[in-house]
Amino acid sequence: MEKDWIKIATYTNAFEAEIVRQMLVENSIPAVVLNKKDSSYHFGKLELYVNVEDKEVALQLIDQNEKLNLEDNNAN
Repeated sequence: MEKDWIKIATYTNAFEAEIVRQMLVENSIPAVVLNKKDSSYHFGKLELYVNVEDKEVALQLIDQNEKLNLEDNNAN
């Protein structure tokens, strides 16, 4: 990984990691998912990285997104 990038989240579900990455990109925050899963046995993690300078805003967006998803799930 290049310098000035920091891991802000870890996922086991590739779909969830990609949704969060796309949400960040749509909000003008470059983000990368690094797949550290074993290709043969499919265990391991996916790590979400952003630039150090975008860390706080990215974490706030993720938190807001999770709260909205929780509210939507409780409404149903």
